[in-house]
Amino acid sequence: MNLKRFWLFLMALLAMALFVACGGGDTAEEPADTETDTAADTTESTDAASDSEEAMDEEEMDEVVLRWRTRPDNQAEIDVYQSVSDDLDASLEGINLVYEPGGSEGSSYQDVLKTELAAGTAPDVFWIPGTDVADFATRGLILDMRDLADATEGYSDDDFYPGPMFHLTFNPETGSTGETLWGLPRDVSTFALYLNLDLLAESGAPDPRELAANGEWNWDSFVEVASAIDALGDDIFGYGQNAWWGPYGYWINAAGGSFYNEDRTACGLDSSEALAGLEFEQRLYQEFDVAVPYGEDSEPPFLAGKVGMFQNGRWATPGARASANFNWDVVELPDGPAGPSNWLFWGAYVVNANTEHPEAAWQLVQALTTAETQGQIASLGANIPSRVSDEALEAFLTFTPPANNQAFLNGLARNPATEGPLWAGSWPEFDAVMNPAVTAVLNGETSIDDYAATICDEANRTFNQ
Repeated sequence: MNLKRFWLFLMALLAMALFVACGGGDTAEEPADTETDTAADTTESTDAASDSEEAMDEEEMDEVVLRWRTRPDNQAEIDVYQSVSDDLDASLEGINLVYEPGGSEGSSYQDVLKTELAAGTAPDVFWIPGTDVADFATRGLILDMRDLADATEGYSDDDFYPGPMFHLTFNPETGSTGETLWGLPRDVSTFALYLNLDLLAESGAPDPRELAANGEWNWDSFVEVASAIDALGDDIFGYGQNAWWGPYGYWINAAGGSFYNEDRTACGLDSSEALAGLEFEQRLYQEFDVAVPYGEDSEPPFLAGKVGMFQNGRWATPGARASANFNWDVVELPDGPAGPSNWLFWGAYVVNANTEHPEAAWQLVQALTTAETQGQIASLGANIPSRVSDEALEAFLTFTPPANNQAFLNGLARNPATEGPLWAGSWPEFDAVMNPAVTAVLNGETSIDDYAATICDEANRTFNQ
């Protein structure tokens, strides 16, 4: 082979080697296609996951989160409200609920709410006492839900007790009721006397339940029973009440008096009837000496078996069920000079005026006040359903003890004064004047005459001028 042919042969071999090394031919295309397909599959999977995540994000964005609050008295009540919240959370489509038990540590429950409302951190829905509705409404802190209610099929103001609804539908701008809707009542309650039946039997005094059944339960027979129980020992008391407006208001109302004048536009604490009621109550402490010293919490000594008759509302029932190691029951309050009397206590679920979700909040308020939900709360023993229905009341009677649940329902029919806000003035300011003045009378620090000479001059300053 000559040199020229040798170089041609060598160049041919090199060309073939390069062709194979570079992956020529059809066999080189498979890996390339496989890699492309894998990339495509990966892209499609990523897109699908992204679509799924976006769908989940959209679904979560559609869920409205509502915070709501009550003022429970104990852990048992907190547990019931949490259970209610969990049940409603599962049934209210598109709404997630967060329940917050409120308290009154440091500042009052209502003052804490006002501070949070001003800061924009308050819950969407919350409970407030009936006395505070006007204060919250006139400050623009709660939502008027009238339009929402009017657009709701099947809703009616008449489903609830008229006393609370008068105030919850009151329009302060026109002075007429039925024009607004500041909330719906969570419950109602009345006063009763919680009886230590063991002390009663030991004293030999007549049974107040029998006296009430016979129409003989009045202020005179009340003093007779309280005195007999009180005589059992130095550490035994015939009667106890706590130091706030409800208990002393009963004595004033049962004598024919009132905190206010007839149209609730001025003080009525100095009327002859109001003074007669307060004077009788003063005698329980200063003359008959049958009561736990005024200002001391009467519930602990009652639960300890040291008080024969303890005046309180239905909300005291869970404590008696849990802690009273003696036979106990309840009886109606005794008739006063003006006849039967009681309070119709109530509180309402209201909506934050600045909630971002008014429609959802209205749904929650309705759900919290259904007969079913109220039945769950009433089973705890603390409340009477606020719906006017035989079914609700019949269910309430089954929640025992006490055996004489009818005493609380009788209170609803015995000329009760409805707890109510002061639309013509400031209830917190009025109470701040009244309460220390009454306390001074009941503690014997101020005479009835001195009290009467100044109380309304001071209290009238809290009314709109």
